[in-house]
Amino acid sequence: MKTINRWWIVVGSVFGLLVGNGPIMQFTFGVFLLPVTKEFNWSRSTTSLALVIGLCVTALCVPLAGRLADRHGVRAVTLPAITLFALSMVALAFLADTPAKFMIIYALMGIAAAGQTPLPYAKAIAAWFDDKRGLALGVAMSGVGLGAALVPQFAQALVTHVGWRGAYVGLAALTFVVGFTAVGLAVHEPPQRTAAAGLPALPGLTGRQALRSPLFWKLAIAFAGVALATNGVIAHVVPLLVDRGIAATLATSALGFAGLALIGGRLLAGFLLDRIFAPYVAAFFFLVPVAGITLLLANPLPAYAAVAVVLIGLGLGAEVDLIAFLLSRYLGLKSFGEIYGYLFAAFMAGSGAGPYVMGFAFDATGSYSSALTGLSLVLLASAMLVLRLGAYAYPRQNSGGNRSEVLQGTH
Repeated sequence: MKTINRWWIVVGSVFGLLVGNGPIMQFTFGVFLLPVTKEFNWSRSTTSLALVIGLCVTALCVPLAGRLADRHGVRAVTLPAITLFALSMVALAFLADTPAKFMIIYALMGIAAAGQTPLPYAKAIAAWFDDKRGLALGVAMSGVGLGAALVPQFAQALVTHVGWRGAYVGLAALTFVVGFTAVGLAVHEPPQRTAAAGLPALPGLTGRQALRSPLFWKLAIAFAGVALATNGVIAHVVPLLVDRGIAATLATSALGFAGLALIGGRLLAGFLLDRIFAPYVAAFFFLVPVAGITLLLANPLPAYAAVAVVLIGLGLGAEVDLIAFLLSRYLGLKSFGEIYGYLFAAFMAGSGAGPYVMGFAFDATGSYSSALTGLSLVLLASAMLVLRLGAYAYPRQNSGGNRSEVLQGTH
C-alpha cells in the first residue's frame, strides 16, 4: 500500500483555506463595495445586505455540509462546493445588475461556501492526527489568516487593472485553481475511515446525541460568546479609536495587526493544545482579549491601541482550531462534520451579532464603554464554561505520558 505523509493533508488545507469562504467572500467584500455602488448608484446598506444574507445562508447550511461530509467524505462535498463557489463569482460579474440579483447570487454563494469553510479541512485533519492534532489544526487554519492578508490585496489589484467585473472573474479562477487542486491532490480522510454509506466507524456521538449533551451546549455557548465579543470589538475598533482622538490612518494601521495576530493565535493555540489540557488553553485565549479590551477602555495612546488589537486578535485567531480540537476530544469523531457544523453555525451567529451589539450600544449611550464592559463579562463567562468541561471523553490513544493528559488528570 502506498505510504501517505499525513502532513500533506495539512499543506493542502492551508492552500484550500487560503481561498476559503472567509478570505474570498467576506474579506474582499469591502474591495468591491465602492465600485459596485458607484456603477449602479446603489446604497451601501442595500449592497452590504447581500453579504449578510450570504453569511446567514452559510451558517444555516454548514451543518448539512458536515452531515454530507460524514456520509460521503470531504472531497465529495468540497470539490463541488469549490466549483459552485467559483461559478457564483462569475455570475456576480455578468448577471448582478440589480440589488435583488446581487443578493440572490450572494445567497447561492453562501450555500456553496458551506462546503468551503474550515469544516472539511478540520474533519480530514482530525481523522489523520491523534498525536500532534493541535499543531496540525493550527498550521492548517493559519491559511485563513494568510488569505485574509493576501486575497484582498490581490482583489484590489484586479479591480484597479481590470475593473470589478474582471476582479470577480479573477477571484473565481484563483479559487477554483488553488482550492480544487489542493483538495483534489491532498485533502482526504484516511482510506480505512471513509464509508461508502452511513457514518464512519469512529468513536463518538452522533449529531442527535450531541445536541442532547451538556458538553455540546457548553462549547456552543462559549464559542458564540467569544465570537460575539472579539468580532464585535474588531468590527468597531477603527471608529472607537478615532473617537478617542487617534488619526484614522493610525487606527486602520492598528487594525492590520489583528490579521497578524490571527495567524499567530492559531499557530500558538495549535502548539499548546498538544502539550496542555485543552480547556486551559481555551480559557487562556478567551481571557487574553479581556486584557485588550481593558486597554481600549483606558483611552490608550496609539502604541497601546496596537497592543490592544493584537491581544483581541490572538483570541479571535485561536477559535477555529479550538472548536475542532475540543469537539474531537469531548464529542468524538463519529459525526465530526455534522457537529462541527452546528458549532460553526453558533460561532457565525456570534460573529454576526457582535458588531450589531457594539453599534446598538453606541447609538444608545454615545459611547462604546458599556458594550466593552459587557463583552468582557461575556468572555469571562465563556472561559468559565470551557473550564467546566471536565476530563476528555476521547483522549489521545497510546499517549505515552502525553503532557496534556497528565494535566487533565489533575483537573
